[in-house]
Amino acid sequence: MDAMSPLHPRVVAIVGQGYVGLPVAMRAVEAGYNVVGYDASDARAKRLAAGESYVEDVPDEMLAAALASGRYRPTSDPDGLAGFDVAVITVPTPLTDGNPDLSYIEDAARTLAAHLRPGATVVLESTTYPGTTEELVGPLLEESGLSAGRDFFLGYSPERIDPGNPTWNFVNTPKVVSGIDVASLSAVRAFYDTLVETTVPVASPKEAELTKLLENTFRHVNVALVNELAMFANDLGIDIWDAIDAASTKPFGYLRFTPGPGVGGHCLPIDPSYLSWRVRRTLGHSFRFVELANDVNDHMPDYVVRRLVVALNREKKALNGSRILLLGLAYKKNTSDDRESPALVVAQRLLSMGAEVRAADPHVVEEHIDGRVVRVELTPGELEAADAVVLLTDHDAFDLPLVERHARWVLDTRRRLSGPTVEYL
Repeated sequence: MDAMSPLHPRVVAIVGQGYVGLPVAMRAVEAGYNVVGYDASDARAKRLAAGESYVEDVPDEMLAAALASGRYRPTSDPDGLAGFDVAVITVPTPLTDGNPDLSYIEDAARTLAAHLRPGATVVLESTTYPGTTEELVGPLLEESGLSAGRDFFLGYSPERIDPGNPTWNFVNTPKVVSGIDVASLSAVRAFYDTLVETTVPVASPKEAELTKLLENTFRHVNVALVNELAMFANDLGIDIWDAIDAASTKPFGYLRFTPGPGVGGHCLPIDPSYLSWRVRRTLGHSFRFVELANDVNDHMPDYVVRRLVVALNREKKALNGSRILLLGLAYKKNTSDDRESPALVVAQRLLSMGAEVRAADPHVVEEHIDGRVVRVELTPGELEAADAVVLLTDHDAFDLPLVERHARWVLDTRRRLSGPTVEYL
């Protein structure tokens, strides 16, 4: 390897300005870097330039301060990436027809390759299968004519952003870092050491990529376990929540997971499938734990609807024509993030069965929701008019005592309510 030292980081390019990229960009500005926030969406870039944030973890005031400092420049123009010293790729990695869709990573790498220069550092943060950094991103960047490890540094650092978490944020959450060689690891770690309190180096990008998938697969499998237990416990007349509370008193050998209407966001519905796909394609084996967890969690919205049907039948009512009020459409409390939200699946199932669906959510914007779902405020009148209420996302903004006083019957999938009209999942 030729002698090479990393460029002294002055200009940092963050490719992708969503739930991961925008907080990273704000932290880089705070650390004193000049930051280019690149997003392929012109509409997003214009909203950011106007000081309008769409990420709860980045208030408008924080964005305005970054813009006023002159160190943050949002853009959808690829030429705006010219001159970067460090680039971080934080783009989506969805599933398309059940297979990993790395087109956003590919586009990002090709876009950066056009502006790559010797001594620069490129880091992938997007969740993906082990091997992506070295087998896909590296060769695409080398289309620039530069060689990874000889002319520029390359590494992987899995994102650990948890939207809405008041305790753990980008700065105080340990950051796993890796590089394709010793020099790349050093460059990647040196950059993140200026942004976070703790960096955790691992042997190679493959281990770092697997780390992220391991974290999310662990959660996915355990959520599926308690979801299936919740269904069986209900049929057996057992209070699953009471059992979970009791088990949680054990100070060792147990971690608390709770049931819900399904899983959402990017992490649980999608990320474990990247690992399952990689195992099947490379080794020819099925990853049975992931596939079983997918089956259980994917069908939780159907179970919620079945519970509604049973409850309405007790009142000699049909779901067809009944007025159902859904509380919460986001996949997670206190956020507007509705990616893969099970609440949206519940709404679709109810609509397909002829229910009149109304929904209250103070965070999720209308443009992401089926137009047949009537958006409403949480009021005594709405609660009293509903044949059934379903608490799907327990936003702190919801007046839960109001629900307890005025709802005829509630299916509470989060165990936040109490009273004679409330049933738990």
